[in-house]
Amino acid sequence: MKFATKAIHSGLSADPTTGAIMTPIYQTSTFVQQSPGKHKGYEYARTQNPTRDALERNLAALENGSHGLCFASGMAAIDTIIKLFKPGDEIISANDLYGGTYRLFTKVFEPYGIKFHFVSMKDKDSIESVVNKNTKMIWLETPTNPMISIIDLKMVAEVAKKHKLIYAVDNTFATPYLQRPIDFGADIVMHSVTKYLGGHSDVIMGAVIVKDEKLCERLSFIQNSCGAVPGPNDCFLVLRGIKTLHLRMERHCENGRKVASFLAEHPKVAAVNWPGFETHPGHLIARNQMKDFGGMISFTLKEDSQKAAFTILEKFELFALAESLGGVESLCGHPASMTHAAIPKTEREKVGVKDSLIRLSVGIEDADDLIDDLAKALG
Repeated sequence: MKFATKAIHSGLSADPTTGAIMTPIYQTSTFVQQSPGKHKGYEYARTQNPTRDALERNLAALENGSHGLCFASGMAAIDTIIKLFKPGDEIISANDLYGGTYRLFTKVFEPYGIKFHFVSMKDKDSIESVVNKNTKMIWLETPTNPMISIIDLKMVAEVAKKHKLIYAVDNTFATPYLQRPIDFGADIVMHSVTKYLGGHSDVIMGAVIVKDEKLCERLSFIQNSCGAVPGPNDCFLVLRGIKTLHLRMERHCENGRKVASFLAEHPKVAAVNWPGFETHPGHLIARNQMKDFGGMISFTLKEDSQKAAFTILEKFELFALAESLGGVESLCGHPASMTHAAIPKTEREKVGVKDSLIRLSVGIEDADDLIDDLAKALG
């Protein structure tokens, strides 16, 4: 079954009671049992809910996994993954990553005795330089947030397999339409479902997809025990959003290409980070592991100052200045003061997150209108 068909049909079936083609919103906290332990597969909605089950099956199919788990947010999904480990364990993370992930790692879990190494993942040596007997997992994003760097999924899988490490990939920017990390050797795929999967800026959710039964059992136990699960209405909204994921992503990519090309030629722009350019350091890797190059772009200004960036951000009319990304509408943001403010300035700047860096989530509007908005804002 090809992707577009999976998006619309996988894991889903007509409601057996009424024949409703859309998965019902099972807005209930509990389920009646015939006798203690004798029921129709559902006991309590924190543990299982039919609407959530349908979404979890659908996400697993899209990522070529066997099990999906949904959470109240992307951060709740990451939190659950890190709870697989104990004090004294060490995790290797890419050094270019979402600020909220960095904050969770360093401010929440490091005080409990889990150690994190933030490294460049440009080659095996940079990763293996920090592997030791306590290392338990490799964590990365690709494309990265906000520098839109590309990490070779297969290369990292070889390192993880060699050292018997769990391998987790945040696939939020690419979505399973563009890239499926499990196909390249990942053990865990995580999504901020809030973004492209939901796609309409109206829901907060996270997801984890795996292929290993035992790993799923461990994660499911934490999911149920800690209880950070989404409600059925949110699951319904995401199921509806996923049905158009392939169409939306095609337009995000098409518009992203046009916007990136415009910015690359603008006299006020110093550099554009978008993997579709042949000059991008990760272009060849992206071509090998991605279907297209996405709608996430970041760029720096020749006038390298926060003031210059703020001036432009305040002038946009179509690009809305807001947190988040991946919706049908175009958004803009200032990573250094917004999404990545939790990362110390010296650490941010090591990977290129300057005060003049602007991040764009290119929506599905008419590209000419978006370019006109950029032209006016840049002056």
